Amino acid sequence: MSHTVLPRTGPAPALRGRIGTGFSPVPHRYHLSTDCPRSEQVTRALALLGIGDSVAATVLGADTAGPGYTELRLAYEAAGHHFDGDLTVPALVDTWSGRVVSDHAPDILDDLRLLAS
Repeated sequence: MSHTVLPRTGPAPALRGRIGTGFSPVPHRYHLSTDCPRSEQVTRALALLGIGDSVAATVLGADTAGPGYTELRLAYEAAGHHFDGDLTVPALVDTWSGRVVSDHAPDILDDLRLLAS
């Protein structure tokens, strides 16, 4: 029996998971990928909340073949079967499942606050 993969007919699904709803608020479980102005606020929040030691962070460079991009692509693919959308940052990744939890900055900021409490 052959397996056919149908092309996506719409946009890639939004990744809007939340810590506390499906993802446990456990220190050292999450990784944050950043690189854009939107990410700057999230990166600052790590320091201000004092959780920089419990949430690993990677700043991605301009070279999409550089460090961090392969791991981020795999996390997006784990979050959405045959994910073919753009990689966006900031992206909060659950290291236990290898999936992107969220790439929505306001949700990530709220989730970081939850991790800090």
